[in-house]
Amino acid sequence: ALPLAWGQSELPASLKPIQQDASWAVGWWMPRHEEKLAEAKQRGKEADLLFVGDSITHYWDEGLWAENFGQHNAFNLGFSGDRTEHVLWRIQHGAFKNLAPKVTVLMIGTNNTGHGKGQPAADTVRGIEAILDEINERLPNTKVILHAVFPRGAKADDRLRLVNDEINEALPAVAKAKGAEYLDINRFFLELDETLPRNIMPDLLHPNAAGYKLWAVGLAPALSRHFGGERGG
Repeated sequence: ALPLAWGQSELPASLKPIQQDASWAVGWWMPRHEEKLAEAKQRGKEADLLFVGDSITHYWDEGLWAENFGQHNAFNLGFSGDRTEHVLWRIQHGAFKNLAPKVTVLMIGTNNTGHGKGQPAADTVRGIEAILDEINERLPNTKVILHAVFPRGAKADDRLRLVNDEINEALPAVAKAKGAEYLDINRFFLELDETLPRNIMPDLLHPNAAGYKLWAVGLAPALSRHFGGERGG
């Protein structure tokens, strides 16, 4: 067991697939995973657009979701609280089975930055690389849009914002290496002085309806390219 233990110690937490074990999430996380597997089996082949992420994806404003992505039968694989290691676990336990999206939108990493002691930006980047590898292997015909991790914290020098910025600095090269499109729309959310307004993200992390509307606007040109100019309702 010694070599295995030694090998495991070399891997950062961001690369070790695990189920969500946060006390506030264990009651719903696995049921949601199972519900998504069943939903994918029922309607997955109709879903041309897939979103993968954490709470920021999980809690898309329902009206804006339907308005902007309904024509693509969009499928939401956002799970609140997830870090890269949880996404890897979900993928390796069937999350993409029965799905064949034309486009996959990925944004993950802010919980690697923010939960507990937090993880170094470089470790989070490795986790994102691993997720892209899984997507490329399991969904070979999808086009991936890799979002910059959204800004957090009130000001540009917020400690956790700076970690996310460090992740984002590495992501263009990661996207290029993995055949994904990198999309940074963070300026949509920020004031000119780079403060994050509470009328967009009231808790300085999660968008409200106004924030989701900005996300939809920022994402629309990329989706139009990949879907041949189809428009939302």
